[in-house]
Amino acid sequence: MKHPRLLACLGAAALGVTAACVALAAEFESLFDGQTLKGWHVSAKTGHSRASGNTSGGKWVVQDGAIVGSQDIPGNGGIILTDELFGDFEVELEMNNDFGPDSGLFLRSTEDGKAYQAMIDYHGRGNLMGIYLEGLGGGGASNFNFDGAPDRIKVRTNAFPLAIQPEDWPKLWRHGQWNKLRARIVGNPPTITTWIGDVKIMEWTDTQKRHPDKGSIALQVHGGGDLTKQFVRYRNIKVKRLDAPAR
Repeated sequence: MKHPRLLACLGAAALGVTAACVALAAEFESLFDGQTLKGWHVSAKTGHSRASGNTSGGKWVVQDGAIVGSQDIPGNGGIILTDELFGDFEVELEMNNDFGPDSGLFLRSTEDGKAYQAMIDYHGRGNLMGIYLEGLGGGGASNFNFDGAPDRIKVRTNAFPLAIQPEDWPKLWRHGQWNKLRARIVGNPPTITTWIGDVKIMEWTDTQKRHPDKGSIALQVHGGGDLTKQFVRYRNIKVKRLDAPAR
């Protein structure tokens, strides 16, 4: 039996396909086979790879069914990108990073790392699933920061309020375990929505078109410091295409 909302969308097809209908009809596709980096490539073209003179983009390997990233030499990070470019989409993954490295989920990334970033700044004053304009002039929005430890947060005043109270954070986020993150980007100027588990964290719309309509999905290891012995880990990476079909 078809979902009733999908039937409603199909019934309205003569009036044009809406973004909501496309999202409902689409299904997630795997972007990572759990064994190889097929479909992905590393870029050393970002500012995070300056320590190597932009000759390497960090260390990226597959271990225990996850993409594992770290700095390859002290201070040298980079990004790993999908070979395929995406326009309107939703990306979902599981994360189990060490607490310390600064990472990120890049949406519509270029080879030199310009992107809308769903933040994975998993460190003492960092943030998860806020939005940052990486290489696009800065800006964005976030509604909480870690308070020195992965089980404590401080809520920030923001136009999009945090859906949970600080004392409830440990019920949502389980440090040292796999946690689900999700981000959606639609339109240009884009509207970006992020979730931790099934809890909506942010919804933010840019005020101008400043970036191409399509780009890669990328994962980041930040440059600076010495984080060669700390790691970011991602698995079960999936994408749902939300582009309306041609008519």
